Amino acid sequence: MTHNKPQSLRRAGATALTVALLAGAAPEAAARPDRPELQQAVQAFVDIGFAGMQARVHDQRGEWTGSAGVRELGETARPPTDGRFRIGSNTKTFVATMVLQLVAEGRIGLDSPAAGHLPRFALDPRITVRMLLAHTSGIFNHTGEVDPDGTVVPGLPSTGQDWVDNRFRGYQPDELVRFALARPARFAPGTGWSYSNTNYALAALLIEQVTGRSYAEELQRRILRPLGLDSTVAPGKWPGIPGPHAHGYYRYQHAGQTHTVDVTRQNPSLLFASGDLISTTQDLHTFFAALMGGRLLPAPLLAEMRRTSPHSNGFGLGVRVQELGPDCGGTLFFHNGSTIGYGALMYSTPDGSRTLTASVTGGDAEVDLANAFPKALDRLLKVFCGGQAG
Repeated sequence: MTHNKPQSLRRAGATALTVALLAGAAPEAAARPDRPELQQAVQAFVDIGFAGMQARVHDQRGEWTGSAGVRELGETARPPTDGRFRIGSNTKTFVATMVLQLVAEGRIGLDSPAAGHLPRFALDPRITVRMLLAHTSGIFNHTGEVDPDGTVVPGLPSTGQDWVDNRFRGYQPDELVRFALARPARFAPGTGWSYSNTNYALAALLIEQVTGRSYAEELQRRILRPLGLDSTVAPGKWPGIPGPHAHGYYRYQHAGQTHTVDVTRQNPSLLFASGDLISTTQDLHTFFAALMGGRLLPAPLLAEMRRTSPHSNGFGLGVRVQELGPDCGGTLFFHNGSTIGYGALMYSTPDGSRTLTASVTGGDAEVDLANAFPKALDRLLKVFCGGQAG
């Protein structure tokens, strides 16, 4: 939810898609006769400039899928509703679930020092496993930070021409962590909140250390295989997207000129365990419904995952909380995400019975993510929760 999440533009509502998701206008898709209000809400994202969108809703009326815009610039075909896409920071929800499963098994203490499992990094002993999952560790974000006064503190190449030139570069997880730890901490552990992709790189390395298996292997063993998520992939350093998919584009400024690049292929290792997974709206629905429905974690740990603190910006442990009207039970749990070119939405009611999962792709037009994107998202959520699109 951000390729560089500290620049997220909607901190109180959703983990907004970052400036990486600048997108292109596309022909209007025909409305589905069975759920025209949903089709119109999906179309609204294309109308504000995204190249394409696909969405899936499971609710009391059954399942609905739809898409709008184009699969690829210069073509007319819409994005496939079963297409794969880069899910960005929704990856964090998978990782947090695995860590909490290890807590349930007594192999990790949620409030134990993370340094005890990862001695090679000489972490501040005050940093607990919970702080990694909750973004309260104070560890610098290896993809960069934004200070309260708006000053950008650069990290590894993650935006602009610098990222474009390095988008096929491979990184080792330890390299990401050591880069971040070489920078000053944002605050003393547990005294503040700052979104850091490095927290989840450390969480995945902790999983590997405790289990003796790779993050990708544990993901298969604990979540993908039991839930039958055959379309979800931990790609490692592989730059492709398997199966049907829409193309993602990056529109950016450099040397006084606007450039648009097809970034469908990119090495995702910069976002190891924090934003590297590839999935589908169906798999995200199955995963999030199972998680919220209590199938992946015991009730006490699901409650811990959902619990927020006063300075947490609405974050629990790998999920966020949004308070809405009674149509959605008063509360939605979610985690949105983005990488350059792609964005993903993942929402559920508290019991997992109603879900909304979606993907948007960037294209060749400027998008006002500060104002237009939140309005389009609010419209979609209002329809999902039983209201009418305004």
